[in-house]
Amino acid sequence: MHFDLQDLRLLDAVAASGSLSKAAATFPVAVSAASTRLRLLEERCGLTLFTRKPDGMHLTPTGQLVLEAARRVLGEAQQLQDTLKQLAGQRRITLHLAASTVTNSTLLPTVLGPFLCDYPEVDLQLVEHRSVDILRVVRAGECEIGVYDGNLSNEGVVSLPFRTERLVLLVPVDHPLAGGEQLRLRDALNHPFVCLPAERAMQRFIEELAMNLGMQLKVRVRAPSFEAIAQLVAQHAGIAMLPETSARRLEQELPVRGLALEERWATLEMRLCFRSWETLSPHGRQLVSFLSGQ
Repeated sequence: MHFDLQDLRLLDAVAASGSLSKAAATFPVAVSAASTRLRLLEERCGLTLFTRKPDGMHLTPTGQLVLEAARRVLGEAQQLQDTLKQLAGQRRITLHLAASTVTNSTLLPTVLGPFLCDYPEVDLQLVEHRSVDILRVVRAGECEIGVYDGNLSNEGVVSLPFRTERLVLLVPVDHPLAGGEQLRLRDALNHPFVCLPAERAMQRFIEELAMNLGMQLKVRVRAPSFEAIAQLVAQHAGIAMLPETSARRLEQELPVRGLALEERWATLEMRLCFRSWETLSPHGRQLVSFLSGQ
């Protein structure tokens, strides 16, 4: 049985308008040509899709079933057309990825380059949130994909493993804490801190930890990046909390030392999250597959 997309589009237009003449005007084709095309489709199918009445054209029960199938085919065809345009670089695609300060600053930059190289039509917007807010915006559909702290409940999202990172205390090499073992955050809160800006997700997390201990973080100075923080720590402006990946690199450049924290929250099991595989865009699926493979 032969039909083409133009047949299905005409079927959809007639069903939507209830009028052959109105449907023909949307293509546009002559009413006689539209009538002939619809009649030939019915003859090839061996089905009556519409009843013709003075007040317009009405789908038969069989026609309603055919229309539902036709709309699925048209939807798939449009998706294919969009994908071909995207791959040909004729249409820009923007993916929104929500992640924590640690993930955005240390983990994602090292892995996203090859993906963006393979998909030049993709623009990627990284949004920084706390993990609880990452889950919220992904559930709400405000961001397609998120990377969050896997210690949180993942109800309402699909969750896949990504990376493990640790938070460590960064101190000058000759600091009194530098020789300590089994260090805990409480031990450090009597010292002044070099911090990120107050609005950064990681900084809010650290200050909430101090509050939960009934103490207040002694913020001596705020700096915009981990590198700037480490420079200030090296000059004895204070101590700081950094991701271990950044701390180990900075230890090679500056007289600082990263100290492990013997606390459960200091180990971050970072996981990918999204609402469902079906709701991901084609490029969103490619990004999830790429990151989970990394």
